Parts: sequence; C-alpha cells; structure tokens
Amino acid sequence: MTPLLANIIGVMGSVLFIGAFAYANRVEKIDKLLFNAVNLAGAILLLISLWVHFNLAAFILESAWAVIALFGLAKAIRERRTGAAGR
Repeated sequence: MTPLLANIIGVMGSVLFIGAFAYANRVEKIDKLLFNAVNLAGAILLLISLWVHFNLAAFILESAWAVIALFGLAKAIRERRTGAAGR
C-alpha cells in the first residue's frame, strides 16, 4: 500500500468518526446500530492506514474503539431482535 493510499483510507476513517459524533449530537434518539457500525468502519479504516504509518498510541486507541464498537453493535443487534420479537 502506498503512503498516499494509506492517508486517503485514514482520512476516510476520520470522516466517519466525525460524522458519527456529529450525528450523535444532532439527533433526539441515536440509532445504536448505525452509530456503532459507522464507528467500527472508521476504526477499521484507521487501523488499515496504520499499517503504513504506524503509531503505537493510535493503534491502541483505534483497537479499543473497534472493540467497543463491536460490543455496542452486538448489543444493538440483540436489542433490535428482542424489540421486534416483543411486538
């Protein structure tokens, strides 16, 4: 992967994080599935970019962000299934 491509991928991940944060602060009720999916995608893109431009602190942060988003995503999926079954 070229450094330019790594930067483009990393910027795309950053845009997803910023978009998710803005979304969470603008809506009355957060769609947890959407919010966590976008955060997970952002973390994955930034982790990919770190293959070229490695930074330990950023790697730890993005790894933690991805794990938290995965747990949030799993919880949101369970809540949707339970909510749909209860109707």
